Amino acid sequence: MVKPVDRAPSPRVFVVVLATCGLVASFMQTLVVPLIPAFPRLLSTSPSDASWVVTATLIAGAVVMPVSGRLGDLYGKRRLLLISLGFLVAGSVVSALTSSLALMVVGRGLQGCAMGAIPLGISIMRDELAPERVGSAISVMSSTLGVGGAIGLPVSALVAQNADWHVLFWASAGLGLVCGLLILFVVPESPVKTPAPFDYLGAVGLTVGLVCLLLPIVKGGEWGWGSGRTLGFAGTAVVILLIWGFYQLRRRDPLVDLRVSARRPVLFTNLASIMIGFALYSLALSFPQLLQAPASTGYGLGLMMVQAGLCLAPNGVVMFMLSPVSARLIERYGPRTTLMVGATTIAAGYVFATLLMDNAFELITASIIIGGGVGIAYAAMPALIMGSVPVTETASANGLNSLMRSVGTSTSSAVMATMLASLAITVGGVSVPSAEGFRMSFAVAAGAALLGLALTAFVPKQRQPEPLVASAH
Repeated sequence: MVKPVDRAPSPRVFVVVLATCGLVASFMQTLVVPLIPAFPRLLSTSPSDASWVVTATLIAGAVVMPVSGRLGDLYGKRRLLLISLGFLVAGSVVSALTSSLALMVVGRGLQGCAMGAIPLGISIMRDELAPERVGSAISVMSSTLGVGGAIGLPVSALVAQNADWHVLFWASAGLGLVCGLLILFVVPESPVKTPAPFDYLGAVGLTVGLVCLLLPIVKGGEWGWGSGRTLGFAGTAVVILLIWGFYQLRRRDPLVDLRVSARRPVLFTNLASIMIGFALYSLALSFPQLLQAPASTGYGLGLMMVQAGLCLAPNGVVMFMLSPVSARLIERYGPRTTLMVGATTIAAGYVFATLLMDNAFELITASIIIGGGVGIAYAAMPALIMGSVPVTETASANGLNSLMRSVGTSTSSAVMATMLASLAITVGGVSVPSAEGFRMSFAVAAGAALLGLALTAFVPKQRQPEPLVASAH
């Protein structure tokens, strides 16, 4: 049995520990990106099957966030946070000990379960910190969704290029273990719980529905958008999720309170989150390819994998550094206006990239602008959500919001990959995206950010930001 911590440490230590867990969890999303071209050889499989190493993590992370959030509300957020980190360690060890595709997919799926740590951490902060500290703490925690991936990319590329690839997984296991020990001995269990039974049937229905929804989104380009498999999974997802929604509305203690989720502030914040998640992943997918494209194309910079990763690292640093700025914007103007500022900044960054993509400095500048916008927007989303839901549902509501971001990133992955592949050219016998393909992808990402801005405009104005802490504190 996990021994509870009697009281919280200093707020600074408390926030640092939870934010570190968020960084490690989000790092799992980009951990294997530098290895993607080599996985068919490393795992003795086809490129198509090797893609499941990434797909498994995306789907597991999307499925686990709303479920772990609800379990945290019911049985303790700290307990579920420790379980999430336990899955990360177990998945890392499985992946570190194998060169088999099947076991690697299992390990990566377990690693994806750690994504529940971020919404759980945000909810713990709301429950434990003094009101004047909650805004800045949530901004820091929210930024880890982007920071971990941005910083992790060059780090994993450096390790993959200079050491045995299994070292990446041993390192992630060690990081997960350290985070678990820090949570165990530093973070107290939140006193805010919901005395209700867990909706097991609702959890199964949501899991099956999301898997059927995300599979055609992630794999549709490979299967064919009009293929029977793609359309079959998509149609099944619609049917299952409709039945699941009807069941949730009739249940006294649902997994997801759809009546609360349908409230105008929550609904439009979640819809805007899909668009912001779409815009974020467009950066991660298109910029590295442009930086590494052969110089003989006339627009590519011909950088090595590690060099490209280092060029994109500053945008993650900017996300983190803007956390206190985001908190001040939320405090002064409210989370709605702050989210609109973030979406506008993201769109401006992509417009900059569309017009100026001739050298590394211009692309680094564009990525920094985009990263700044993402950092501001990601800080505002949980503030909007928590200002509109009961305190007993903060973890599940944040988990659902994180799921919406994952739907955005998964959709972006499919759309951008298809777009860049359809606008490719052949250079030296190798197919690479064309300059027009990159510009088109930047324009679509800018459009997604602007759509997020428009959706946020439908969130009702608030005279004062809603309180982000439980009244008991």
